[in-house]
Amino acid sequence: MAKTKIGLIAMSGVRIQSPELMELGVSLPGFVKRGQTIATLPSLGILTVAGLTPPEYEVHYIEIDKYSCDLPMFDLVGISSLAAQIHEAYAIADYYRGAGVKVVMGGLHVSMMPDEALQHADAVVINGAEGAWPKLLEDFSRGQMQKKYYGAKDKVFSPQLYTKPRFDLLQNREYSRLTIQTSRGCPRNCDFCAASLLISERFNQKPIDLIIDEIRTARKYFSQPFFEFADDNTFLNKAWSKDFLQQLQREEIRYFTETDASVAEDTQLCDLISQSGCRQVLIGFESPNEQHLEGIDPVGWKKKQAPKIRKVVDTLQSRGIGVIACFILGLDHHTPEIFPQVWQFVQDLGAEDVQFTVLTPFPGTPLFDRLKKEGRLLKERFWESCTLFDVNYQPQNMSVQELEQGMHWLFSQAYTEDAYQKRKQHFKQQRSSG
Repeated sequence: MAKTKIGLIAMSGVRIQSPELMELGVSLPGFVKRGQTIATLPSLGILTVAGLTPPEYEVHYIEIDKYSCDLPMFDLVGISSLAAQIHEAYAIADYYRGAGVKVVMGGLHVSMMPDEALQHADAVVINGAEGAWPKLLEDFSRGQMQKKYYGAKDKVFSPQLYTKPRFDLLQNREYSRLTIQTSRGCPRNCDFCAASLLISERFNQKPIDLIIDEIRTARKYFSQPFFEFADDNTFLNKAWSKDFLQQLQREEIRYFTETDASVAEDTQLCDLISQSGCRQVLIGFESPNEQHLEGIDPVGWKKKQAPKIRKVVDTLQSRGIGVIACFILGLDHHTPEIFPQVWQFVQDLGAEDVQFTVLTPFPGTPLFDRLKKEGRLLKERFWESCTLFDVNYQPQNMSVQELEQGMHWLFSQAYTEDAYQKRKQHFKQQRSSG
């Protein structure tokens, strides 16, 4: 008897709606390099769903950058998508349902907007797949699939719920990085953040032995992979992190991750991060002016960290850990003067790389709810512009056009080949002198 075929589809690629920014972006080497890295990451969520699927099913992992009608047929299709690609994902779902194939949708956007997704899917998985996908498959096999399935919101790495991602499905494909998760969630609670904490009750730390096992499994299929820890905020738990990093040293890997400014407060931790193979970290500083960070998080944590930005970058980069410094444009306190201020600050900062994004009210976030209440959302459903580069709300102290033009100007300054190489050269000098 032939196995039931399941197609698991991940929407891939970077989306930008603004024609001017897209045209500018493709001509700037620094932006292209950053975009290519983001666009070529495999979907850890889809690989986890595959791991939760019993062996009696035949699983296919598919990445789709652009929708077309030339898609393979399956008995069941699962689709995961970010907000910016959700309309394309809905079109794919409609295509399969039109062909008589049952469709399940999941992911962060679907978890926030399940009833919207059910207009295009037979079922939705809300929260993570752990605790939901196995039950869904049982119901599907009996022809009794329900509309909504709720995944676990806590203890997702417990023996009862955890599964290893199916890295074997990535064989014979080229990736610049492989993704692994060491934790889920972030307790900082920034109002703009669409982190996995939205679908988790608390910060979840994965047991170290499971992380090491995943690394070793991935290396069975890729000889010398560069890993990306797909965490919302790695190294939050300092004691756990030190234990983990000491064990990680023995694996001799190279990796990238996201963290926050608090890591630089512990020089022993920074030493271990460097010694464990970390080559680069992304840190969201958001704005160089601490007054601009008022109200971003409930306890003013980001605001308190702002005066330490230079020390954070120097502490990490002197240990050979490059910093991608992230700044959000369009915060409520920002005026048009913010753009030259940020550019000057970036040049003085000397971070290895920089990332600029527009403040983006993703559905489900406190920011979305606040801007909706204030009547500042430009339209009711603007998911295609949730790209982090397109403006979909009315800024408080500048016009939409001023925010767009300011972003274009910043891109044109920061992502030229000359600016990119200057940052790289500064980091090399700092690393060698450290």
